Amino acid sequence: MRGHSHRHAPLPSIVMLAVALTASACAAPHTPSPSASSQHPAPSTAVARSVGPAPSPELSARDALRSATSARLASSTVPVPSFGHIYLIVMENHEYSSIVGNSHAPYLNALIRRYGLATNYHAVTHPSLPNYLAMFAGSTFGIRDDGIHNLTAHNLADQLAAHGRTWRVYAQDLPSRCYTGASARGGVDLVGAAGWYARKHEPAISFTDISHNATRCARITHLAGFSPTAASFELIIPNMTNDMHDGTVAQGDAFLRAFVPRITGSTAFARSLLVITWDEGSTSLGGGGHVATIVISPAVRSGFRSSIAHTHYSLLRTIEDAWGLGCLNRTCTANDLREFFAR
Repeated sequence: MRGHSHRHAPLPSIVMLAVALTASACAAPHTPSPSASSQHPAPSTAVARSVGPAPSPELSARDALRSATSARLASSTVPVPSFGHIYLIVMENHEYSSIVGNSHAPYLNALIRRYGLATNYHAVTHPSLPNYLAMFAGSTFGIRDDGIHNLTAHNLADQLAAHGRTWRVYAQDLPSRCYTGASARGGVDLVGAAGWYARKHEPAISFTDISHNATRCARITHLAGFSPTAASFELIIPNMTNDMHDGTVAQGDAFLRAFVPRITGSTAFARSLLVITWDEGSTSLGGGGHVATIVISPAVRSGFRSSIAHTHYSLLRTIEDAWGLGCLNRTCTANDLREFFAR
């Protein structure tokens, strides 16, 4: 923790403090997190560890202290800030272990060191589409494929509109506004490499109150029209090369290096939140794989890590709680990411 006097304490002090905090957290009354208990079995902490040499006592103490601190902050009554803007970038198909610490992703790992990382975050299922629906409407709606579906359910766009908030979706290489096809090949759209637009990665068009309304579906545009101040909530969907689905980790990292400063370098970022996550991993841990989720905001302490169990429902719940939107479906029993913003 930055600025705390125990930072340079001898190892025994660190261990004793970690044990004391852990014991305190265990002794306190505990209600299991709905998102971890009622939605999915709690993922084992063992699966998140890579096989290798046993950690040093100092690292073990630091990990214990970090876990105890995360637990304390998760129970904090400090609300999620009412951000001026929230941006969400969704990447594709990589486990946590293939991103965090990967030398082919230097930009992503620099963001992790500077901002916050959810170390116990899981996608909810396979394949792609139901995960995007979970992030946009709090449910998979029983969908287990990447086909074309037209849903009549309420969604985040409806919540935002009902509370005087605005939204935009920037889908890289989208061929035209209100396009309802399954896919389209495009060229370079603002930054990164050329690639395919895929409807299965763009959730808003799957809801008929958007796809059947010319004004609303026009809010889904290609990436070249991006503005960090265009709407309260902005969802950014890279094409299938830049999101690491068809392209490499290095290509996705290069795309983010070129694009993210358009957000973090804007004046709007001072009161905003950017989250970068992956739709699913390559395993079925927690339902859809253990994925990295990076929480980027001036409100996040540098280098913060949270070991609290989270899912895509937690991400949507965080947006809902930031703006008092209520809840949708599974988000009504999900936790949020508030520990990232506690001081």
